[in-house]
Amino acid sequence: MHNTTPLDRRSALGAMTLLGTGALFASDAMADGQPEASVSRIALGWDATTGAYTLPPLPYAYDALEPFLDERTMYIHHDKHHAGYVRGLNAALAALADARTTGDSSLIQHWTKKVSFHGSGHVNHTLFWLGMAPAGDGGGGEPTGPLAEAIIRDFGSFEAFSWQFQAAAKSVEGSGWGWLAFEPIAQQLIVLQGENQQKLMMTGVVPLLGIDVWEHAYYLKYQNRRADYVAAFMHVINWGHVGQVFDRIGR
Repeated sequence: MHNTTPLDRRSALGAMTLLGTGALFASDAMADGQPEASVSRIALGWDATTGAYTLPPLPYAYDALEPFLDERTMYIHHDKHHAGYVRGLNAALAALADARTTGDSSLIQHWTKKVSFHGSGHVNHTLFWLGMAPAGDGGGGEPTGPLAEAIIRDFGSFEAFSWQFQAAAKSVEGSGWGWLAFEPIAQQLIVLQGENQQKLMMTGVVPLLGIDVWEHAYYLKYQNRRADYVAAFMHVINWGHVGQVFDRIGR
C-alpha cells in the first residue's frame, strides 16, 4: 500500500526533522505565563496564508505499528477518517466566516458545533499519531524521568496507571477516547474518558496521550474485541514523546 497523503510526505517529514521534535507539540508563540499547548500549528497543518488546515502526514509508515495496529486500518483511519475531520473543520470555519460577512446568524449554532466536533477530531487524531511509535523503536515500555515520577505520585505506580487507563478506554460508552491529561490547577495527572470527539473532557486539562476507541480504529483487526486493541496499544505508546510534552507543560 502506498503511503500517500494530501501533503508530500517526504517533504513534510523532512521539515519536521529540521524543526526538531519539540516543534511538533510546542506552542508557537505563547505569552509568558500562559499554558503550553500539547500540539503546535505546525503539527496540525495550519496554513495562515489560506486560513485552513491540511492533513499532516503520519510520522511513520502505515505498516510501522504491525502487528499491534494493522496497515489497512492505519491507512483508512488516517487518509479517510482523519482527513474527513480536517475537511469538516475547514468547511465549518469557512461557513462562519461567510456568516460574519453576511450577518446571517441562523446557522451559527450549527457551525459552531461543527467546529467543536471536527476541530476536536483533528487535534485528537494528531495527538494519537504522535503518541505512538513502532514497538521496540520508540514504542512500548514505560515512561522515564519526570513523567514517570508524576505517574507514580498521582497513580501509585505505573501498573496502577496502566490498569486505570485501559479500564477507562475499554469502558467508554459508544465511540470516544481514553486520555491521560495534565490538570494544571491541581498540578496532577488525570485519566479521563471522552465521548465522540469532544464530550466529557474536563475544562482546562492539557491532553498528553489519547487512544481512539471509535470502532474504525480497530474493527478490521480486532472486530468487537476492544479490550484486545487497548492492550495492544500499550505496546506502541511513544513514552519519549509523551514525556517531552509533559516536560513542557508539567509545572
